[in-house]
Amino acid sequence: RVEALEAGADELLFKPVDTAELAARVKAGMRLHQLTQALKAQTRRLEAELAEAATYVTSLLPADTPKDAAEQVSITSRFISSQELGGDCFDHYWLDPDYLVMYLLDVSGHGLGAALLSTSVLNVLRSQSLPGVNFYRPETVLKGLNEAFQMDDQNDKYFTIWYGVYNKAGRKLSYASAGHPPAILINPATASTPAALDSLRTPGMPIGMMPDASYKWERCHVAEGSRLYIFSDGIYELQPTGQKRNATVPQLGLDGFTRLISTLESNHQLSLDAIIQKVSDFGGNHFDDDLSLLEIDFCN
Repeated sequence: RVEALEAGADELLFKPVDTAELAARVKAGMRLHQLTQALKAQTRRLEAELAEAATYVTSLLPADTPKDAAEQVSITSRFISSQELGGDCFDHYWLDPDYLVMYLLDVSGHGLGAALLSTSVLNVLRSQSLPGVNFYRPETVLKGLNEAFQMDDQNDKYFTIWYGVYNKAGRKLSYASAGHPPAILINPATASTPAALDSLRTPGMPIGMMPDASYKWERCHVAEGSRLYIFSDGIYELQPTGQKRNATVPQLGLDGFTRLISTLESNHQLSLDAIIQKVSDFGGNHFDDDLSLLEIDFCN
């Protein structure tokens, strides 16, 4: 009996076979088969609904903006969804002719709950419907989001975010972050100095974790020809090709990703496609989390 079950048998009878027992076993097998088919059908429906939800989330993301002499800014993006529906979301738009908003957020966990929260935040920011919030001031935006989206009211979901406002006239970038990876600003090379990389991040708890969390902002000058990269942690939390997650082999990591950008810039090969290709090669084209990447080119 043990050998038969280990060999893959679901049922077995011994001779002489009792006809009533045989009929009962066949009926039980048919019930199991029907349940299996129903489960497969339900799984297919669920997968289709999640795929539809992922398509909807992608449709909400903004289109790239080409280089424009008047705007002096061009923005391109890449979004690669993980095998599960995730919680990445980003946006960029002009508050007025001189001030450009850009942000990227990442909700904890995966599934429909994470996607629903990310789209809710996207809609709140687009409609500027946070009471008493000055959307030109990044730290007040984060404070308003933290008051509106406490994790106790969001099925224990929280999110990280990087939020920036660029003043085109003064070439100043104000920014604040809440537990999010730093944005990377690349200042162009000059006749006397090589290109320089600056990590832009401010201290702050993820949105929703602490009701009384405070947030700080910083400001930096943006030289002509600079480029800003904003991304989610899915782009660097990767295991090397052939290695399992949580293996002893280290992940690419934030430091490794920063070195990757620096190397591409030094070799005059830096672009979104080059970045995606490098991280894909490292991780074997497998992403456990959503991958979001924005490039803001502050044109000459």
